[in-house]
Order: sequence, then C-alpha cells, then structure tokens
Amino acid sequence: MPELTRPADLNALQHYVRELEAERGFEDQGVLDKCLMLGEEVGELFKAIRKQQGLKTDPNSTIGDIDGELADVLIFLCSIANRCDVNLEQAFLSKEALNKTRTWK
Repeated sequence: MPELTRPADLNALQHYVRELEAERGFEDQGVLDKCLMLGEEVGELFKAIRKQQGLKTDPNSTIGDIDGELADVLIFLCSIANRCDVNLEQAFLSKEALNKTRTWK
C-alpha cells in the first residue's frame, strides 16, 4: 500500500492518488468517468453542507460529513489532473499569478 509523506503537499497528494488508483485497479477509468464521479462527489458535498446549514434533506438519504466529502472531491481532482497530465501545484501557482494581476471589486 502506498504511503503518503507528511506533511503532504499537493504534488505528494497527486502522486499518492496515482499510486492508490493503480493498486486498487482504477487506472483504466477514463477522464470522463472521473469527471462524472467528481460531479457525484460534489453533490454529496452539497448535501453535507445543506445538512450542516439546517436545510431540509431527504431523511432516507445517507449524508456524509463535510470533511470526508471535501477529501473525496480532492481525490477526484487529483485523479483527473493525473489523467490530463496536469501538475495541480503548478497549475494553481500559475492561475494565482494571473489572479494577482486582476482587479477584484
């Protein structure tokens, strides 16, 4: 089983997800599969937030906790980035450099 180095940076998380998917037999799932699964996880995150905010939810629905659902979203983001050969840390830094040049109102 792969080990996640600590403290874990974004590159380490992305590498860890790649190794976990290989170990668990998920490396053959395509980017479209992973995007659809990410959408499902975002929906589960929204349900958890609705519950936390005291909004109505289906009493028959299993609702996870926010931290677990956020972790699932991060795992799928890493998985999609891996399939698209995107270094998330570098993408984040590049995007943030661009954002710093913008005017926010």
